Amino acid sequence: MNKKVLIVGGVAGGASCAARLRRLDEEAEIIIFERGEHVSYANCGLPYRVGGEIESRDALLVLKTEFLRDRFKADVRLLSEVVSIDRKKKRVTVKELQSGRTYEESYDTLVLATGSSPLRPDIPGITSPRVATLWTVEDAECIRAMIEQKSIESAVVVGGGFIGLETAENLHAAGVKVTLIEALDQVMTPLDFEMAQLLHERIRDAGVELILGDAVSSFRDEAGGVLLELKSGKSVGAQLAILSIGVRPNCELARGAGLKVNERGGVVTDAAQRTSDPCIFAVGDVTEVEEFVMKGRAMIPLAGPSNKQGRVAADNIAGVGARYGGTQGTSIARVFGLAAAATGMNEKKLQKLGLEKGRDYESLIIAQKSHAGYYPGWTPLTLKLVFSLKDRRILGAQAVGGGADKRIDTISAAMRFGASVGDLKELEFAYAPPFSSAKDPVNMAGYVAENLLAGLVRFCPWDEMERNPEALLIEVREERELAAYKAPGALHIPLGKLRERLGELEKYRGGEIIILCAIGARAYTAARILAQHGFENVSVYPGGAVLYRAVHHRARRG
Repeated sequence: MNKKVLIVGGVAGGASCAARLRRLDEEAEIIIFERGEHVSYANCGLPYRVGGEIESRDALLVLKTEFLRDRFKADVRLLSEVVSIDRKKKRVTVKELQSGRTYEESYDTLVLATGSSPLRPDIPGITSPRVATLWTVEDAECIRAMIEQKSIESAVVVGGGFIGLETAENLHAAGVKVTLIEALDQVMTPLDFEMAQLLHERIRDAGVELILGDAVSSFRDEAGGVLLELKSGKSVGAQLAILSIGVRPNCELARGAGLKVNERGGVVTDAAQRTSDPCIFAVGDVTEVEEFVMKGRAMIPLAGPSNKQGRVAADNIAGVGARYGGTQGTSIARVFGLAAAATGMNEKKLQKLGLEKGRDYESLIIAQKSHAGYYPGWTPLTLKLVFSLKDRRILGAQAVGGGADKRIDTISAAMRFGASVGDLKELEFAYAPPFSSAKDPVNMAGYVAENLLAGLVRFCPWDEMERNPEALLIEVREERELAAYKAPGALHIPLGKLRERLGELEKYRGGEIIILCAIGARAYTAARILAQHGFENVSVYPGGAVLYRAVHHRARRG
């Protein structure tokens, strides 16, 4: 007897599951229920449609309904919402949203790919037509039409996550005056604060008003727009507000069926993507899965893992057998032309788990170039690496700047195969001046980690000057380099003059000395010189002058 498989949700995980299952089982009856108008649309591309970078609405429709029907022999039912599950009878109740008719459908196996929805907290005025979300193709088309018709000249984006940042960038590129509000003290939480400061600097330099550490307390319609009252007492007006403050799993169906759901609404699954009912699988944003690095349970709503989970579920339904290996949270966003990427754990997450820097883990930040510095067109790259002191295993990485994608992809792959931080220096990269450097930034991270573990270098915390204002900061760059930026209060001693000017530093011998240069290489050399002349409390400022400027000065404007 042919197997009957119902898939609830036809976007990323659901469509992947259907396609894989058909390739494995030609005879299975596959029915996809999708409450929206489209299956498998590119929701990650919606901000770029808003800005006009993606020119056609049709480009967002990755798989057309006809494609799934014709190639994969799937019965696709759009505008059809599964409203309940009878696990005992193995039947679902379906509501046709256009006609209102309800009917039942039996199943042998059920797959929940219900995804997530944008958060809309209970804030006064949030139901205003001037308060929108960007979640569907229709949402993107509506906002794009406003821009083309010039009916909005100003907008407020609430939320500094991936979608919020990309939406702000695309609205700005389309000529809209943008204000970005984030309740936390930083945007893009996969990054640690000091790395996010590089983005804050870029956002403000682009002319966008960035408000951090403040939240919306109410929305109020006013003539031609909406007024946002903030908890600080400040108010911001615009013609449109776009909410992008996170997502919640669409868990109502699973919860109503009595499946095991965590406190945040994530459907609990095993490595086969099975729920607490062996006949029901769940994939994508609605699920709780294993976090790869620390092996805890997590909810990480990303498109790549959703597609992988759909494939794993299909394999197990077909009897092939497969296990989902966990999610690292590898992610990237373009933020006003600047790439920002991350994988694995950051320091904030580790500290929440009770881990302590210097005891359990260590981190480093290096400033590099996207490719060989002598070849035209290079751009800065700041790379952060976090690793275990117990076994030297890589725990996570973050990168901001040119070539951030391939460096994070490389480290993500290394982590997946259990690499230690020392393994990074052994990796061999394709090299030519337009593409990289003979020592790739990933190699450099491995070299620096080796020096750190050997006790040859110590990095101070990025905010050490605030923690210890008595510390001496020494700039070892050349005079000509200081014209663009010099750290206020720093003592300037070019590296080539350091040995002959050691006498000036005798009065600081018992205090803390921090060395700063452009990217860290000269600072390391200076620190080694001082260490070998008996200066014991010497550290290098991580990330060089680029990071120092971002975290101490320019990024704090406004």
